[in-house]
Amino acid sequence: MLRSVLGALAGIATAVVTVIFMEWVSHTIFPPPAGIEIMDTDALNAHLATAPVGALAIVLAGYIMATFDGVFVACLIGRIQPFVYALVIGVLMLAGTASNLIMLRHPTWFSVSAILGIILSAWLASQFAAKGLPKRSDAA
Repeated sequence: MLRSVLGALAGIATAVVTVIFMEWVSHTIFPPPAGIEIMDTDALNAHLATAPVGALAIVLAGYIMATFDGVFVACLIGRIQPFVYALVIGVLMLAGTASNLIMLRHPTWFSVSAILGIILSAWLASQFAAKGLPKRSDAA
């Protein structure tokens, strides 16, 4: 039981670190305007309206990679069915992404791709983990 919880926590932490890293990459390659305040939603919405597609694509890739990484790490550490981790981490990633999409006006292609990408990524990670990890009786 403890290993299952630790797996889920490690998966969540991995997902968060991946998102932060990919947003850093995006901001390094495509710096936001100088002096933009992160708490100023009007300024952020104005920036998103003119943000390069590449900047948004990197962030989108980060959401999808974070979901895959998080589910896979959780499966490696934990000992419950991979679908459970896919469900838990996938729902948390969807909730975080949905709150971001509600607060800020992203392009439609970004919003649709993020939601579908997270769902597909969680499912794929659980499928890879299910095929590659030892069965419960073998892992004991």
